[in-house]
Order: sequence, then C-alpha cells, then structure tokens
Amino acid sequence: MEEMIHLDAGHRAQIGDELAAILDAALDDVLVTDGNGQVILVSAKFKQMYGVNGEDVIGQNVFTLERQGVFKPSITKLVIEQKQKVTMVQENREGRKIIVSAVPVKDGDGNITKIVSFSRDVTELMELQEQYRKLERKIEFYSNRLHEWETRDLKSDLFIGKSKAMQTVIGQIHKIAKFDANVLLTGESGVGKTMFARLIHENSARSGVEPVEVNCGAIPETLVESELFGYEAGSFTGANKKGKLGLMELASGGTLLLDEVSEIPFSLQVKLLKVIQDKAITRVGGVKSLPVDFRLIAASNKDLRALVSAGGFREDLYYRLNVIHIEIPALRQRQEDIFALALYFLEKFNLKYNLKKILTSDTVDALARYNWPGNIRELENLIERLVLTADADLIEEAALPEYIQSERAAAAGSASLDAALTGLEKKMVTAAYQKHKTTVGVARELGISQPTAVRKIRKHVGR
Repeated sequence: MEEMIHLDAGHRAQIGDELAAILDAALDDVLVTDGNGQVILVSAKFKQMYGVNGEDVIGQNVFTLERQGVFKPSITKLVIEQKQKVTMVQENREGRKIIVSAVPVKDGDGNITKIVSFSRDVTELMELQEQYRKLERKIEFYSNRLHEWETRDLKSDLFIGKSKAMQTVIGQIHKIAKFDANVLLTGESGVGKTMFARLIHENSARSGVEPVEVNCGAIPETLVESELFGYEAGSFTGANKKGKLGLMELASGGTLLLDEVSEIPFSLQVKLLKVIQDKAITRVGGVKSLPVDFRLIAASNKDLRALVSAGGFREDLYYRLNVIHIEIPALRQRQEDIFALALYFLEKFNLKYNLKKILTSDTVDALARYNWPGNIRELENLIERLVLTADADLIEEAALPEYIQSERAAAAGSASLDAALTGLEKKMVTAAYQKHKTTVGVARELGISQPTAVRKIRKHVGR
C-alpha cells in the first residue's frame, strides 16, 4: 500500500496500515499529538491544508508550528489548556480559513494522552456566507428605503411643494421621524410648524397614540405648571376636588408638542428640564414621582439661541430641546410653491362650500409677487375669503386685497424703471462706441473702467 500517513515505524505499527488508510480517505485533514502537543501523526491532506509536508512536522511541537505561522492559533494548545473539546476557525499562511475541531483522549486517571484534531478548508463557504450577509443587508436597506418612500407618499399629501427648500425639510423629517430624539422646529409664524410636528408623529413608532399639542403662549402664566404637570386634590384654591391629570401624563406613550416653547416661564423651565432628564413628573401639590414616556417636539417662532444670550431662556434646556433642529422655510423663500398651494387651498374650499371658483392668471401672478409675511396660514385664509366673497366664479385680480395689488403695482413700477435705465445705458454705450471705436475711448467718455466698458459693449453692441 502506498504510504499515506507520515509517522515513524513504531507509531505505524501502533495504529496499523489499515487505520492510516482510513484517515487518508477522510475528507478532513487529521492531526494527532501526544498529551504535550508533539505531533505523532498527520494525514496526507496536511500539506494541501497548511502548505507544509507532513513528514516535516512529525516530532515537532504545535507551539513551535504556531510560532512558525503554519497555523494560527494552535487548537491543540487550547485543548491542553482547557482540557476539553474545542472547535474554532484557524488561518494558514495564505490566510485561508480552516475550521478545526480537536478532541482530547484521556487515560483512566483523566490525563490527556493524545489530542486528535480534524481540519477542513471553509474559505469559499465563509466567503459565500459573507456575500449572503451583505446581500441581506442590502435587501434590508432597500426595503427600509421603499417603506420610507411609501410612507412619504401616504402621509405627506398636505405638504404641497416641489421647491428644493421644502423637499429638504421633508427629507429631514422622514430621516429622523422613526427615532425618539427630541426635535426643535423653528420658523416664522404661519409656516406650518404644527403640521410638520404631526408629520413626524405620524411617521414614528408612536403614531398609534393621539399626540398632545400645547400652545404654551395661549396658557396664562399662572396656570402653565398645573396644565402641564397636573395637580393633586386640594392643591390650591379653586382646584378640582379630585385633582387633575397634566398634559404630560396624557401624552405618555405618544408625542408631546410644545408650541411657542419660548413662552414657558423661566421659573418653570428648570422643572421641564428635569422631566426631560428623568422621564418622570411630580404633580403640583404632590410628592410622588410619576413616570412618563413621550416623544418631545418643541416649536418656536423666536430665536431661542438669542433668548439664551439675553437671559430669557435656559441654556441647558435649549440644548436638551435642540437635539435635532429643523428650520421651516418662509413662504417667500419657496415662491415656486405658491401656485401649487393656492390651487390646493382653492380645491379644498370649493369642496367644503360646494363652489366652483377659479383663479385667473393675473390673480395667480399677483399672489406669486406678494411677500406673504403671514406665510401659509395667510395664504390659506386669503383663498378661503376669496372663495366666499368673490362675486363671480372667476376670481379676478381686482378681488384681491388692496395691499396685494399695491405690492404688485410697485413691483411693476420698479420693473419699468429698470427697463428705462437699461435702455438709457444701451443708448449711451452704443453712441460712445460709434464715436471712439475703442474700449479705452468708451471708458474715458463714460467715466467707467475699461473692463466694465468691455462688458457693456458686449452686452449692448454685441462686439
């Protein structure tokens, strides 16, 4: 029989040629050491697995082979240390992955006499597993993105507008909605901060619970604490005899929107800060701490950072609220959305009042030129008023308030002045160029620099 097992004659006689042939026929590489880790047998697959001839490792210790980098780490060494079966992944000199199991053979006294290890190259298998894991991650990523877009299409109908500014805001909201971090929405009055807060809530894990909205500026300062925190029975004169749940308790499990958060009294801000930190409240007149769990969204039309600098708002509370900051653009910063919004509100109120009003093109142009200091709220209210008060189904520009018509007239007058000035400039540049035929001459006559003369000649004369 061709020799397939590399061992000395004594060991070959000990295990027999038949056993050696069986080991070499196995799919796995087999290595046997004595109780001290000295190699006494290897199968013919050892070289294929580790790149070293089997006869070269017979008689060597696994500690030495590990230092030489034949395999790392040595599983036999671990069996000797742990005195039990070990399974692990090794690397050979070429960096290939090899899964190895080693089993101790013990005598009657429990001493290790031999260690038998079985090795199999699993590099390709592990690469396939890694590719599969990457594929799974990609599938998960694209599934999440698809869900985001489906949710966006489903729950963003009210947020009309294709302007870059608006798309940026909606993109930010869909990116952070699923996370429970505090959000601060800022922007001028009427830009729709409350609607955006609802959009965040509707796309969060808390969407199944109705959000609690609080306009901090609409509550008398003396009642803010009892409204937010609630109170125990008999806490103060005029209090409900049974006590009252606070809005923070009512929001537990859902979302709490604090609109006009800048109006919270300075003396109460530290108590709000403690609620955010501790996730617990104490009712007015109470001593017991009650746990609350809500997602906090704050909104303000004032510059909170400026208020902090002026001493009107606590800095530590500002940073607690400002984990995620989203600035809602004013309507004048997204003029390309005015037309779409006007048509949306027109359809809304036509349906509501069972009417069929139409905006003329001149009316739409006038709306587009207006500055909208009251933002979307002002536009919505105006469209509703026009739908109800216009005498005919066709809403002419004359139906618009005088201040909007005046602004358009001023803009038109400004445009006429610009046109007149441009015409005068063209006449003077053309005459000077016909007279001198040089840019230097034109510059000298008009009292401008030569580079400026070059640009204006190109613009008006085409030379």
